[in-house]
Amino acid sequence: MSFSSDEVNFLVYRYLQESGFQHSAYTFGIESHISQSNINGALVPPAALLSILQKGLQYTEAEISIGEDGTEQRLVESLSLIDAVMPDVVASRQQQQQNQQKQQIVKTEIQDINGDEAAVQSTVPENMEVDGSIEIPPSKATVLRGHESEVFICAWNPTTDLLASGSGDSTARIWDMSDNSASPNQLVLRHCIQKGGTEVPSNKDVTSLDWNCDGTLLATGSYDGYARIWTTDGRLASTLGQHKGPIFALKWNKRGNYILSAGVDKTTIIWDAASGQCTQQFSFHSAPALDVDWQTNQSFASCSTDQCIHVCKLSVDKPIKSFQGHTNEVNAIKWDPQGNLLASCSDDMTLKIWSMKQDTCVHDLQAHSKEIYTIKWSPTGPGTHNPNMNLILASASFDSTVRLWDVERGACIHTLTKHTEPVYSVAFSPDGKYLASGSFDKCVHIWSTQSGQLVHSYKGTGGIFEVCWNSRGDKVGASASDGSVFVLDLRKL
Repeated sequence: MSFSSDEVNFLVYRYLQESGFQHSAYTFGIESHISQSNINGALVPPAALLSILQKGLQYTEAEISIGEDGTEQRLVESLSLIDAVMPDVVASRQQQQQNQQKQQIVKTEIQDINGDEAAVQSTVPENMEVDGSIEIPPSKATVLRGHESEVFICAWNPTTDLLASGSGDSTARIWDMSDNSASPNQLVLRHCIQKGGTEVPSNKDVTSLDWNCDGTLLATGSYDGYARIWTTDGRLASTLGQHKGPIFALKWNKRGNYILSAGVDKTTIIWDAASGQCTQQFSFHSAPALDVDWQTNQSFASCSTDQCIHVCKLSVDKPIKSFQGHTNEVNAIKWDPQGNLLASCSDDMTLKIWSMKQDTCVHDLQAHSKEIYTIKWSPTGPGTHNPNMNLILASASFDSTVRLWDVERGACIHTLTKHTEPVYSVAFSPDGKYLASGSFDKCVHIWSTQSGQLVHSYKGTGGIFEVCWNSRGDKVGASASDGSVFVLDLRKL
């Protein structure tokens, strides 16, 4: 079997995407000319590179375990990936296996002579006990099929039970979950570009999406460099084209008159939602802008791989505040519900809290042991619908944990440790009493924010990229690496 360099490059590119390194994937894709190959990415299954490597390991192990007489013996210890490509190690393990086989034959012959029966020990591991009240039964989950590639993002409409999802298959979809049907209606929002006077699929990932405040419009951002606005019936209302390269994030402001976007071209743009025109473009980052979040209807923060955070305002031609202190790329930023404190998380494994009143961070929270991928504030505290509950912050990390923080004290309240793979997404329920988390271990866990205890759990069929709650707090949506989207119905659990 032989592979072309295009095939190898594509598999590495896809692996980087699936591992969450979106900007690294983009850079690698440009340098290796992925877009010029004739590979149809929609037909390549998730985790393809890992699958090939695992099969190669299995073939090598099988080769070693075949004895001189053609019988197969179980390997005592699995090969590592590096061992499998080292001829000396393979030959040594093969010899070891044959020696063990010979010893087993001699042992069996002696037992036959003595008439003793060999003692048989069970090698089946004990099953882990699963609390029946915690596991969400399949009858309470609706699996939505249709996407042909990874589904990176999903978001509920703020007023109705419409769930939007965005995928590597260059489509977004709107799923109508209002009637709780097992096969709900889906609208396919195809992301196309103009080529030779005709519209053709962009073949680029849909990387971000956000509903406006009243749920009448959906904005999407794509690797094709365009932001788009769609109506709830799936009609394309506007195409916003000013970025030079992929869009990593976009957000509506609360009033719904502006959309904010961040791109690989190092810029952030405020768009007029009604006209689809660029109102102002900000070029203060020296590297790709990864995330943006509105502070007010006219001011916002942005973060970048350049390790900097800038706070900018419409009609002001320089940042009104800049924060520096992270020592690696800043993955996500979020303003608290009142717009007073800004939280940021980074590949430097720290979570920092900033205030417009000072230049240095208010808190430098160091507890995670790997990169922190995302953060979310609870919808609690002064100025929210839940004013009598304390404001807390959740952080999700590649160290497989989620942490809940009391930001006033700068202390970790709970460390949530049931996940076994990187955690990509966290989301608070509208009342702030629960937190959903999604991990590449394929599990969605739902926790009590008060006690830190695991309340519900569901295992899907692919690594979880995103989790989100509907406006009533009785359904959780999730999107996964195998192209599936699913909805958990928490009523009557």
